[in-house]
Amino acid sequence: MPTYAAASIRNVAVVGHNGSGKTQLISAVLFTAGATTRLGRVDDGTAPTDFDEEAIVRKHTLAATPAWLDWHGTKVNLVDTPGFGNFLSETGATLRVTDAALVVVDAVAGVEVQTERVWALANDERLAKFVVVNRLDRERASFVTALEDLHAAFGRSLVPVQLPYGEEKGFRGVIDLVAQRAYTYEGGTGRGKPVAIPESIAAEAKNAREALVELVAEADDDLMSRFFDEGTLSDDELVAGLRTAVRTGAVVPVFCASGAENIGTDRLLEALVHYTPSPVDRPLPAIEKSSGDAITTLADESGPTRVFVWKTVADPFAGRISLFRVVTGIVRNDSTLTNLTRGTQERIAHLMALQGKTQAQVTELHAGDLGAIAKLKDAQTGDTLSDRAADLTLPPIAFAAPLMSYALEPKSRGDEDKISTALHRLQEEDPTIRTDRDPRTHEQLISGQGQMHLEVTVAKLKRRFGVDVTLKLPRIPYLETITASTEAHGRHKKQTGGHGQFGDCKIRVEPLPRGADFQFEDDIFGGSIPRQYVPAVEKGIQEARTRGFLAGFPMVDFKATVFDGSFHPVDSNELAFKMAGSIAFRDAMTRARPVLLEPIMQVEVHAPNEFAGDLMGDLNGRRGRISGMEARGHATVIKAQVPMSEMLTYEQHLTSATGGRGSYHMAHSHYEEVPAHLQAKIVAAHKTEHGVEHSEA
Repeated sequence: MPTYAAASIRNVAVVGHNGSGKTQLISAVLFTAGATTRLGRVDDGTAPTDFDEEAIVRKHTLAATPAWLDWHGTKVNLVDTPGFGNFLSETGATLRVTDAALVVVDAVAGVEVQTERVWALANDERLAKFVVVNRLDRERASFVTALEDLHAAFGRSLVPVQLPYGEEKGFRGVIDLVAQRAYTYEGGTGRGKPVAIPESIAAEAKNAREALVELVAEADDDLMSRFFDEGTLSDDELVAGLRTAVRTGAVVPVFCASGAENIGTDRLLEALVHYTPSPVDRPLPAIEKSSGDAITTLADESGPTRVFVWKTVADPFAGRISLFRVVTGIVRNDSTLTNLTRGTQERIAHLMALQGKTQAQVTELHAGDLGAIAKLKDAQTGDTLSDRAADLTLPPIAFAAPLMSYALEPKSRGDEDKISTALHRLQEEDPTIRTDRDPRTHEQLISGQGQMHLEVTVAKLKRRFGVDVTLKLPRIPYLETITASTEAHGRHKKQTGGHGQFGDCKIRVEPLPRGADFQFEDDIFGGSIPRQYVPAVEKGIQEARTRGFLAGFPMVDFKATVFDGSFHPVDSNELAFKMAGSIAFRDAMTRARPVLLEPIMQVEVHAPNEFAGDLMGDLNGRRGRISGMEARGHATVIKAQVPMSEMLTYEQHLTSATGGRGSYHMAHSHYEEVPAHLQAKIVAAHKTEHGVEHSEA
């Protein structure tokens, strides 16, 4: 394949809510450009960027997948991204290495939960944004309603550069307001036939163009002067002004399309090439390794070779595949780069350009381009590689913390040893996965962004690595705390024939504000406990509090002060005082009125208006507190705070209640005290499960 200079490269993340048609639209764009020989489809598993078996089964994108095309000498790198909240970290990583976000909105559903989230992520990365109202061929599709939805959510900077030619099943083309031409489409080729704008829509198109011209003029003082003098802008001034306004974020152009019918894709491609900033136009944030200073760097092909790894794929056959962006310079096969993040050397021997699952071998890639390298030794997601030892690094990607944990149980004893290795490989691919072993139950735990996220991970374990496991009920990460202050005494005394053990301490415990975790204070006067033993008392309390008191959950948000005690000149040692601290903690808990705390989630539900009442009632029944509700077009957004324990089955319920038309997102908010009647059940269940008899509890 040919190589492309940085100025001839466009990197575009295709983002949006699940079901908005991102993958189908990319398939159509690739086919229109001749990058593929058939119009792939999501429903039959032939879409180029949805080749993973689990994605095909679920008919939803589950991982960021690059593809590329050539449009009149410009290389356009498109990255298909997931629209489910469980996999949004993949979208965030993609936005880090692209220069524009193409936000796909369904013409029927309008702005949805994940639309707003990806918009915010694109804003965080200061990307140029484009919007395409997709699936305009559907029944009840409305460009006008979708545009109203977009304006309500994101403001007046969104302006149509196209209008639809026809509606619903009669959607047959687009009216290009810049070129002042209509384009009609037949046969699914994606190549429009230019025709005159129909009289029936000419007045509407004229008004829409005037609104576009005015908004573009507002973004530039010189153009504004021209607009006031002439009352309009020339075609050349409009194109140049629109290019600048898009790149600065002053204008977000809105397009019309149907990925399924391949309508409007050639005009969309033209716009992406003309208005998307190239890597030369957009500096990337960087950190100077020697000083730690934050700077920016441009895609300079004559500079040192620097690449940034933004994603890792665990392939059971090809091994580790590292997806990267060339930050500066030119990366070539048979070269050696230094991993600045890990201080190791990496041999570059398998450079590739990815077209979905198809891998094309390349000899070199220039600054600004996206590519992949197979079989790097140590490189992980977020690493910077360079041909200079002391150089710039790109800031690491911040991945979301886990929201939910399940226990993993192998179906076969022979799989126990393989689980750890396979999970490690998948963690390289998906940094939002966490694994741990519960010290109390000795269960292997897996944590992630939600039920679907973990189910997909389990499916990958079986399909890729032959490890068959089941997910057991998730653990709710309860905590424990105290509600009263008290003093306690702990004494550990043991005589074993020779030297004995003696440790004696008195402590005071008091509640702290929520989120304060744990504090320890030394208030010993007069040498009642030698200074070298005080840290042992703290260690004993620390170890005891992690085991909890009521139901085995960590004790938090309290302060422990050691203020008195005694020692033996021969028998006292650190172990004895650690045991004394642990005993004092348990004694304190019998009077400190301990309670359980539960995680409260901030939940946002997006569903058609007709389901709003039932969904609010259901959230109330889950002990939720409704904090807001707003109408958005034909949809309602409900915001609430709900205990995590009540949300474990919500995904299935929402799908069933709305016929798959509802979606939701949740993130951790804070901890609150568990109601007394529920606390008693949790404590009783813990005693039954672990055979614990806490007479103190």
